[in-house]
Amino acid sequence: MIELQKAELSVCDGSASFLQSGFWGSFKARFGWEALAFNVTWKSDAFPYAEWGNGEVKPLLVLCRSLVSGRFGGRSFSLAYVPWGPELPLPGGDETLRAAALKELARALRELLPPETVFIRFDPPWYTEGPDTPAPSIPPPFTRSGADIQPPDTVLIDLNQSMESILEQMKPKWRYNARLALKKGVTLRRAGAEDTEVFYGLLKETARRDGIAIHGVDYYKTLLENRWYNGAPDARLYLAEQGGEVLAGIVTLFRGREAVYLYGASSDKKRNLMAPYALQLRAMEDAKASGCGEYDLFGIPPNDDPSHPMAGLYRFKTGFGGRIIHRPGSWDYPCHPVIYRLFRGAETLRKNLRTLKKHRRRGYSGE
Repeated sequence: MIELQKAELSVCDGSASFLQSGFWGSFKARFGWEALAFNVTWKSDAFPYAEWGNGEVKPLLVLCRSLVSGRFGGRSFSLAYVPWGPELPLPGGDETLRAAALKELARALRELLPPETVFIRFDPPWYTEGPDTPAPSIPPPFTRSGADIQPPDTVLIDLNQSMESILEQMKPKWRYNARLALKKGVTLRRAGAEDTEVFYGLLKETARRDGIAIHGVDYYKTLLENRWYNGAPDARLYLAEQGGEVLAGIVTLFRGREAVYLYGASSDKKRNLMAPYALQLRAMEDAKASGCGEYDLFGIPPNDDPSHPMAGLYRFKTGFGGRIIHRPGSWDYPCHPVIYRLFRGAETLRKNLRTLKKHRRRGYSGE
């Protein structure tokens, strides 16, 4: 059996992904989540048909939150969420081993979580690569979630090469657009938390245009004012301006070898100046200079389907080159099956309604 031991949140700072870091747990705790940290001891005797683990210890971040709609008979229920976890001490990509490890972890976690936990949601970090490659699947007893929390599909840019090579791998139009913005007088600057309101104005404009949900302004301000956590990653806000107008902005996170493009927004004005292209190139250059080895564009549709409501996002991000990868997405381990089915049905309905609104916004009939 594997062993789980509660630990201080800081043990998660050695995790590979920022979503499993103590910083992220502390950040989410400021917005309604309870952050729990564990040391997971992976023992090879739990998986007798393969030699791995050997007592290796890996940190695990679990986020817990109440389900507002999950009140039955006076009882209040909650969910537990493992973002981009667990990290496994596996030598390769053996799907059978990964499935067995995830099942063992879910069983062990259930014993340590509050009894009102309806389900444990996992966003496993393993992935497949290639535009048309199917994502890894997760076998029962796990159930596909009604909606994903983290984007399963993304583009990764290798920064372990010269900027000339990175530019060469972009589509010619993308290189042209990034240079055009600068040629037309667009200036780029690294802004601070004091400019959060400016960025948030752009974000609200983008949300109305694209039909996406956003957080409140304090969410982004807290992320950028990250001095409240010792050893916090470098959260950066970049703004593109021209003629006294702010045209676009992005928020990126630099942490060790990873750089992640978290949020982006743009104005409806002067879109012909291609400011978002120049911002991405600037962030890649800075990430490389900071020692990051990979730039994650953090989220695309699963494939190049022109009918997808976010098809434009797919074209924009894949135009920068890089590797397209597919993670499994969100999968649930039900602890209270009846209540879970009710929640999942409601979640699926909300997702379908949001998707329908996006299709209607773009005039897509579905035929």
